Amino acid sequence: MILTSPTASRKFIITVILIFMTFVLDAFKCSTMAETARKQAETECNIHKTSCTQTLMGCAVTLDIEPKPVKAMTDLTFTVVLSGKRPLTNPTLDLEMPGMKMGPNQIDLKSVGSDTYEGKGIIVRCPSGRRTWKAIITIPDIGAAEFIFDVIY
Repeated sequence: MILTSPTASRKFIITVILIFMTFVLDAFKCSTMAETARKQAETECNIHKTSCTQTLMGCAVTLDIEPKPVKAMTDLTFTVVLSGKRPLTNPTLDLEMPGMKMGPNQIDLKSVGSDTYEGKGIIVRCPSGRRTWKAIITIPDIGAAEFIFDVIY
């Protein structure tokens, strides 16, 4: 290609720069999406098949919900097992929908053994049809573990 004027040269250079920036941004977007998918896979929980565990500052936090499969608008038993570092008081369990402002939905956990806590509650059916929920287990003096899972309607 022969560029005959300074204006044509500038337009060509700008076009090349824009194409290059598009490739760079697409690569960044793909790597960001891959990182998001990786993080999501680490925190997502298939609670319908098994309990889910996360490590939090020297404490393994395991969440289980019965009966399985986990259905909305059903009486459920939430079991939290802690191993490793022990809390001074009982952990708390809050249920919410990711990205949606909800009213408080806290499950009262009571000790049923040296490292096991249980509580009963209901996961409500969302009018929007969304099925993804998040259980936040807060362990005093240690931190909070978040478990993301889907329920069945």
